[in-house]
Amino acid sequence: MRMAELSGRTGVPIPTIKFYLREGLLPPGERTSPNQAQYGEEHARRLKLIRALVDVGGLSIVASRAVLGYLDALDAGSLETLGKVQYAVSRRRERDVEPDEAWLAAEQQVADLLERHDWTIRGDNPARTSLAEVIATLLRLGQDDVLGLLDRYAEAAHALAAAEVDAVWRRPSVEDRAEGVVMFAVLADALLASLRRLAQEDVVVRTAPSAAADGAVPA
Repeated sequence: MRMAELSGRTGVPIPTIKFYLREGLLPPGERTSPNQAQYGEEHARRLKLIRALVDVGGLSIVASRAVLGYLDALDAGSLETLGKVQYAVSRRRERDVEPDEAWLAAEQQVADLLERHDWTIRGDNPARTSLAEVIATLLRLGQDDVLGLLDRYAEAAHALAAAEVDAVWRRPSVEDRAEGVVMFAVLADALLASLRRLAQEDVVVRTAPSAAADGAVPA
């Protein structure tokens, strides 16, 4: 198919496709003339994956390029490469301020949590820093009731992770497994967040009789 057909098939505008080609996210098509190229179904699938990473997952072009590079690796199904994909889709933030009391306490809480649940986690996992940042913010705001649910959050997360990893290992090919890591790390995060919002509204209505009777639902 030509680029116009690829655009119509995927819903991605032609200028955006050209941008992805220049940035190395989308492999070039088969050149048929100096100004024309043919694209296959693999290009359509890659475009949909790129849009999932950028639009839904909120990844930068640099991070998306790294993820796609790992997916294209020859050992895409290896444990090491799957780990690299998972780390690449995690947003890593560099701290440029001196650690305060809340940050130091948060780091300790993360370490204690991992030890308490006997999780095997590498020290450079970017999610450790992300979790510490959230806990530090809650500490600064005095949100002790949220922090009191930390272990319950961890238990629920581990149960979900067990089901997700099992689903990844059941995928038929190494390429599908690597792509599954991306799907669970990016799209499933968005899926879970939406489900929690829906569940929260349902629980609020069920546990607030006066609000339910009046038909009032918190915005």
